[in-house]
Amino acid sequence: MKIILLQDEKKLGKKGDIIEASDGYARNYILPKKIGVEANAKNLNDLKLQKANEAKIAKARLEEAQALAGQLAEKTVEVKMKAGEGGRAFGSVSSKEIVNACKEQYGIELDKKKLALPEALKNFGVYEIDVKLHPQVMAKLKVHISES
Repeated sequence: MKIILLQDEKKLGKKGDIIEASDGYARNYILPKKIGVEANAKNLNDLKLQKANEAKIAKARLEEAQALAGQLAEKTVEVKMKAGEGGRAFGSVSSKEIVNACKEQYGIELDKKKLALPEALKNFGVYEIDVKLHPQVMAKLKVHISES
């Protein structure tokens, strides 16, 4: 019997896969536990429409990420810090502070986990930070750290 999986199952396959299972296994395990449905014409058509919709959504997210990457490339985020001895920064700038400054200055919300800080930002100056907006899109964000 052909089955369309509704969820990831360790020994069977991933969600959306069409598998071949014995009739007894399908009727007694897969169908009652709602792990999958029978692969008839209606269910195959539903799967096709669902995959087309997911592809459309993925394309829209990719385009949004590319547009945001273009916006970030043009901007410089200003972060102010206290100065310690000898003009060095007192402490360091965290990704949370950068995200908050970006939101305040430009209204752009970023996830702090998506920022890839090369090292602790302890000195004043301009840094370029990689921001992973999408698995296929990396953006550069300029951060200017100055004395308050």
